[in-house]
Amino acid sequence: MAGDKKSIKLIAQNKKAYHDYFILETFQAGIALTGTEVKSMRAGRCNLKDSFIKIENGEAIIKNMHISPYEQGNIFNHDPLADRRLLLHKYEINKLIGAVTMDGHTIVPLKVYLQGSLVKVDIAIAKGKKLYDKRQDIAKKDQQREAAQAFKENLRV
Repeated sequence: MAGDKKSIKLIAQNKKAYHDYFILETFQAGIALTGTEVKSMRAGRCNLKDSFIKIENGEAIIKNMHISPYEQGNIFNHDPLADRRLLLHKYEINKLIGAVTMDGHTIVPLKVYLQGSLVKVDIAIAKGKKLYDKRQDIAKKDQQREAAQAFKENLRV
């Protein structure tokens, strides 16, 4: 069903965030958008690369999120890199402020998706990885891939 609140359509995912950060805690937030931004999002024209979240004046703002201009739009089309307000409860914003004040913690967007008719953003409190942590993750993924390949070959025999 198209209007079902449970139906989720992924628009964009920030894979680099999982590579560069340890994800400590995630939140679901709404996002304040204009009409042409929503239409462009429904068409899947969104990019989270290099985007981040700042807390300004008690509001969570997502910066550097690129939403391509709507093709059928007119002179009132939106700015692709405009700052957009995230819709969070006050206690969630206070939790984010407390987390960011700790050394090495930041807030990153993980994915943007449609939940029913609403555009939602998953954000996370994250801690930056060191180079050796990234190397360990790559080695672990390689081992898992090789084990899965060996298992697959054993099934064929």
